[in-house]
Amino acid sequence: MMPIRYLTIHCAATIEGRDHKAAEVTRWDVARFGQPSYHWVVELDGSAVRTLADATRGAHVGGHNTGNIGICYVGGLGRDAKPKDTRTALQRKSLRELVESYRRKYPGLIVRGHRDWSPDLDRDGKIEPHEWVKACPCFDVATEL
Repeated sequence: MMPIRYLTIHCAATIEGRDHKAAEVTRWDVARFGQPSYHWVVELDGSAVRTLADATRGAHVGGHNTGNIGICYVGGLGRDAKPKDTRTALQRKSLRELVESYRRKYPGLIVRGHRDWSPDLDRDGKIEPHEWVKACPCFDVATEL
C-alpha cells in the first residue's frame, strides 16, 4: 500500500439527510467487494470513523487503490435520488481536517474526487476537460479541498 501518493474523496450515494452510519456503509462494501472500501467514513454529524488502516489497500478506485487513501462521506444524492452535494457543515469541516492531516503526514499528496479518476487523464495524471464518467463525490474537490 505504501507509499501513500493519493487521497480520493467519495460519497456513499445515499439520500440526503438519511443518517447511515459507517458500519452500514462498510457492510455494503464487504458484501460487494469482500472488504471495506474506504479508510474513513464521515457521518452526517461529522464523525470521522476509521474503517481501514492506512497501510491496508482499500477498494474504492478501480485499478488505482494502491497508495490511495479513500474517504467517503454519507450522502451524495438529493431527495430525488440525483447527484447532489449534500455535505452537512460538520461533514465539510471533518473532510477539511482529514485532508489537511493527510497533507501534513504525506507531503506532495495528490487529492482528487472519485470522478477525477476518469479515463481522461493525461500522461502526467492531470485532469483533461471531459464529461464526467461519475458524479461522485458531487462537488469539485480541487476547488474545495
